[in-house]
Formats: sequence, C-alpha cells, structure tokens
Amino acid sequence: MKKVRVTDAVGMVLCHDMTEIVPGKFKGRAFKKGHVVKEEDIEKLLDIGKRYVYVWDLEEGFVHEDDAAFRMARAAAGANISFGEPKEGKIEFRAACRGVLSINIDLLYELNSLKDVCFSTIHSGKIVEEGKPLAGTRVIPLVAEEEMLGQFEALCEEKGPLIQVLPFRHAKIGIVTTGSEIAEGRIEDKFGPVLHRKARELDAEIIGQVFPGDDKEEITKAILSFIERGADMVQVSGGMSVDPDDMTPSAIRGCGGEVITYGSPVLPGAMFMLAYVKGIPVVGLPGCVMFSKRTVFDLAVPRILAGERLQKEDFIKMAHGGFCMQCSPCTYPDCGFGR
Repeated sequence: MKKVRVTDAVGMVLCHDMTEIVPGKFKGRAFKKGHVVKEEDIEKLLDIGKRYVYVWDLEEGFVHEDDAAFRMARAAAGANISFGEPKEGKIEFRAACRGVLSINIDLLYELNSLKDVCFSTIHSGKIVEEGKPLAGTRVIPLVAEEEMLGQFEALCEEKGPLIQVLPFRHAKIGIVTTGSEIAEGRIEDKFGPVLHRKARELDAEIIGQVFPGDDKEEITKAILSFIERGADMVQVSGGMSVDPDDMTPSAIRGCGGEVITYGSPVLPGAMFMLAYVKGIPVVGLPGCVMFSKRTVFDLAVPRILAGERLQKEDFIKMAHGGFCMQCSPCTYPDCGFGR
C-alpha cells in the first residue's frame, strides 16, 4: 500500500472503501475497495476531503483490512452464525436461528489483546432471534500483519468457537407444584399458567403438572416419575424458602444426583435451586417467578434448555448485573439484567 496524491491516482487501485458523509442526510460508501480511479473521480474525491488516497502496494507479510476481517470472521464463527462481506473494513455477525447466544468471553479478551484486533460483541447468554446483530470485527489499520492473523486463527482453532448460537431443543418439561393449600383446593394454582407461558417462549412443551402437597417423599416421587417419563427438565414450584415446613430443597436432594446450587446472587430469585438427577436438570423455583416479570428463571433456564450444563461458577457470575430494576415497561432481554 502506498499513499499518493489524488491528482496522481488515475489508473491506480484503491485499497480501502472511501466513505462520504453529508450531515443529516447521508453516510455511506462513495468508492469501493478495488475501484480503479478515473479522471472523472478526482473532483468527487476532492469534494469528500481526500487530498491523498491509499492504493495497492502491499508488502510481503501484510494483508488488506477486508481480507483480514474475513479471515477473522471465518475463524471465530461457530454454529448458527452468519456473516457477510466486509464493508469499510468491518464484518458483522448475525444469528442464523433463534436461541441463546454463547460467547467464549476468555477467548474474546485474549483475541482483543492481539495487535490491531477489534472484536466487539453483545452480552453472552441473551435470547436472540434469527437475524439479530451480535458482533462485529475488523483490524484497526488499513493492513494487518500476517503473523497476527495466524495467531488469531490458531487461538480460535485451539479454544473456539468464539461465538455461536445454541438453538432451543423442543424440550419436554414436567411441573411439580408443591403446597398442601393448592393440593387441597384451598387456593388456586397461579404458578402453572406462568410456567406454561414461559415454556412457550422457549419452544418447550409441558407434559404434565402434579400437586403432591408438602410431603417430601411424595415430591421426590413426583420428580422421579417425570424423569422416568422422559422429561428433559423438571420444574418444582413453591416451598423454596428456609422455613422448616418448606420441603422442596430436601425433596430435590432426596432424588440423588448432583446439587449445583441452592441460592443465587440474583434479585429476584435468590432462593433458586438447580440439581441434575440422572443427568436431567431439576430446578426449584421460588415464588418470585410467579409474580415478577423477569427473574433468575430467565437467566438460567433458557441456557439449560439450549444445552448448557450450568455450574456454581455460572451463578456466581450472575451477581454482576443480577439486580433487576423492575422497569416499566420491561425491555428484557435488551436491558442490563443479567449482564
């Protein structure tokens, strides 16, 4: 690449896009990378403030910004990610399907520590719709070093993918609603309709709901019964506080398996529980899921249904951004909750 006067550039090939900005009216590409400068282009170039232009004269070991962006995009993209051609040196990524966005955050930081790399994303863990913009990448200068691109590609090969969308499976969910007052018909069940609505949001199917009261053994039996019926998740509602007569946590423990967490640093949702019983996720849902629009349910359950196996560390990380401000109107997931 070399810098030449516009008046001397006729017949030369531009090595980057040229942008024209008319305040309040237009911003876009005036000349495309690869354009051969003609005599009639000179006045236009001068009008958009170009006294000099950069034309192709690449030294060995360097790559043009467009080619560099394409190589980085190809290396970083995982499943269900689409991207197009570079525009002004930048490539954008979009969701190729509906699901949960998964960003390898440690790898993202490592890649951005490389010389001249710019790779920017939205927050991981969000529910995204098909076509939603997710990220963009480019190199800072007009050319990138081949050595750096090799490092970028090697890191993605070793530790990637950097960015992917995990689609929702058509999961089957069983609901175990605790509470003797509900089992005896003294009060109406308000949890079931909420969980049916949330299941529809996540492309899941409710295969049944049972009301075992407050007996620990009956609750355990109901959970195991749904697992035997082929449920992909069991949701146990109610009885999640530390009151002595709240049996849900001990009933879930009574199923055997691995308890990941009882409690989360998320408000609303501090008394959330997650266990894996025979490999199937069993969640204990606090009462806030019934009456708050968005809770820890919306941060954890979509990820589980998209195939992630959450660990205690995942819940600890929810503390930063885990306070819901109960905004009206609610704009989740396009807000700071869970971020």
